[in-house]
Amino acid sequence: MNNYCIIMAGGIGSRFWPLSKDNFPKQFLDILGTGKSFIRSTYERFSPVIPDENFLVVTNKAYKHLVLEHLPMLKPDQVLCEPARRNTAPCIAYAAYHIQSRCKEANIVVTPADHLVTNEVEFQRIIRIGFDFLANNQNALMTIGIKPSRPETGYGYIQCGMQNAECRMAQSEVGLRSHSEFRIHNSEFSGVVKVERFKEKPDYETAVKFVQEGNYLWNSGIFLWTLDGIMQAFNQYLPDMIEVFEKGKNDFGTANEQAFIDAHFIESPNISIDYGVMEKSPNTYTIPADFGWSDIGTWGSLFTHAKKDENGNAKRGNVVSIDNKNTIINIEEGTEAVVEGLEDYLVAYRDHSLLVCKLRDEQQIKVWIEGLK
Repeated sequence: MNNYCIIMAGGIGSRFWPLSKDNFPKQFLDILGTGKSFIRSTYERFSPVIPDENFLVVTNKAYKHLVLEHLPMLKPDQVLCEPARRNTAPCIAYAAYHIQSRCKEANIVVTPADHLVTNEVEFQRIIRIGFDFLANNQNALMTIGIKPSRPETGYGYIQCGMQNAECRMAQSEVGLRSHSEFRIHNSEFSGVVKVERFKEKPDYETAVKFVQEGNYLWNSGIFLWTLDGIMQAFNQYLPDMIEVFEKGKNDFGTANEQAFIDAHFIESPNISIDYGVMEKSPNTYTIPADFGWSDIGTWGSLFTHAKKDENGNAKRGNVVSIDNKNTIINIEEGTEAVVEGLEDYLVAYRDHSLLVCKLRDEQQIKVWIEGLK
């Protein structure tokens, strides 16, 4: 009953434009065609280990009604509304102060709202390992590390401490060493290893080196810690942020909470939990995991997981595809499209907005839509 889950659901998901827009961002979309939105799938993934009353969703005020529509099992006071976007550290601090008003012995897992996990049983096993580790390591700050399957440039990496993990590589059939197997020892809790350092998103050559060396994991952005552990870390590494929240310490969990947040949240520094805490703390640990994870953050990552026709096209909607290859065609329900002669392209239409671009140029989408504004 002391296990809490913070779901971060305040982003716009602009890299998925035109499907994801300010008024209906991607966490509320069924982009994968599973019949469930990202945020609903995230809740269901954690519900076997977190009681319904211990879920908190931190989001933008404009999305509160959407959260309650997609997660009707939550009460309105479980949806914490940010008046402005200030990155992940203030988001987590807001939720931590709210939890502190309810349970000072809380164990907390923090997750984005828009990830894909295909093996939920294994995922829940890994989360339980993390909670078990925290029972005897109250000040540990943990993140879930994903065993890399390829030299990915879109993710940050975690370097494991070699004194904790013996790593050996398994050759893939294509000749590139692209899968890591970890044999953990010297740990009371099998699967937990010390973090040596965090690495930023690499270029391709560096990503290949990371995968070949074998003691690097993808940083999933899923975190576990005790309430006391994260509050101590905030006080040590982000004292300016803590000073803001301490002004309203007695307002959290009361009718005054939202008024305080509306007035003072914007004073928080705009900083991520990775930069602000995890990269500074010597007390960080990770659990190497393989549960079919992906950060569906781009059209390219969606394309990797989408069902494809015999020509490698991923189609959704009422589409006639003629002589296309390796192309995404995503058309909203109620419209029609004929697409001919494209290779390695992206075609997407929703709500009177059309995108046609080369898949390799998708990182420019955020820049392009600024031109529309």
